[in-house]
Amino acid sequence: MREFQNGETNIFSKVPKPGKHFKKAAIGVAGIALVAVMATDATYQIQEQEQAVLTTFGVPKAVSETGLHFKLPFIQKVEKVNTTIQGFPIGYSLENNETVEQEGLMITADYNFIDVDFFVEYRIAEPVKYLYETKEPENILKNLAQSCIRTVIANYGVDDVLTTGKSEIQGKIKEMIMKGLEEQDMGIQLVNITIQDSEPPTQEVMRAFKAVETAKQGKETAINNANKYRNEKMPEAEARADQVIQDAEAQKQMRINEAEAEVARFNAMYEEYSKNPVVTKQRMFFEAMEDVLPDMKIVIDSGNGVQKLLPLDPFISQEDASDQGEAAVESTNENTETENTEENQ
Repeated sequence: MREFQNGETNIFSKVPKPGKHFKKAAIGVAGIALVAVMATDATYQIQEQEQAVLTTFGVPKAVSETGLHFKLPFIQKVEKVNTTIQGFPIGYSLENNETVEQEGLMITADYNFIDVDFFVEYRIAEPVKYLYETKEPENILKNLAQSCIRTVIANYGVDDVLTTGKSEIQGKIKEMIMKGLEEQDMGIQLVNITIQDSEPPTQEVMRAFKAVETAKQGKETAINNANKYRNEKMPEAEARADQVIQDAEAQKQMRINEAEAEVARFNAMYEEYSKNPVVTKQRMFFEAMEDVLPDMKIVIDSGNGVQKLLPLDPFISQEDASDQGEAAVESTNENTETENTEENQ
């Protein structure tokens, strides 16, 4: 191969080396990828039912505003939490609704065993404490709920747990769990806890308790019917009592008025009597005789054995008067005959 003299051009010296182009392309692609990654990592989105925790060099900060937010790539980290109401069962499984005996079997104050199912509802109130104060806060809440449930159930009889005491039991359990959550301070808020079901652990006991419950319901029905009957009859009885009282008051007032009239009449008569006692006595005697004589029958004896019957009663019939006259004549004849016999002797 000949050597090139001065002034001659070497065409191979102008052809670029393949390695230089590859390096530039790789650098360009890496730069584009880096910019894309940084652009992607520099934003995050918060939905309606969630909050975010932004961590900068290990220092967390809660972000609750919804929408698009920016952060420093590779420096700040974002972790999102669900703030909607969540829940879990105690005593049964959500998947197949089967009883979990180790959770639901409890003992009551009267030493009876009973299966009680609960459902716990909660929400994340403080995301920073929820993520960094404790590990597995849901498990802590579940264990706390089971402890409170057993403590409260142990203070009630089996009848209260099965029937009338459910509302009171739920209230006391909720109050105890909320107090425990305040002490734990792990960012979880209890929304509600409800008794889903309660029943005896065996079929025989269950049937017995159902019979008792049926009897109690029958008792309540009878009481309600009796109260209904009482409420229906009480107004009628009260109305009759009011009527009797009003009639008695009217009778009382009438008697008072009559008595006052009699008193006034007596006072007037006494006033007249005090003016002329003799005349007043005679007048009162005659008035009394007018009232008495029409009801009397007078027989007049002349003293010679002849009796006369005066029918002064205006209501005596003529037949009765004639009969009485005949009886008087017969009596007179008998007396006459007796007198004649005595004279002959």
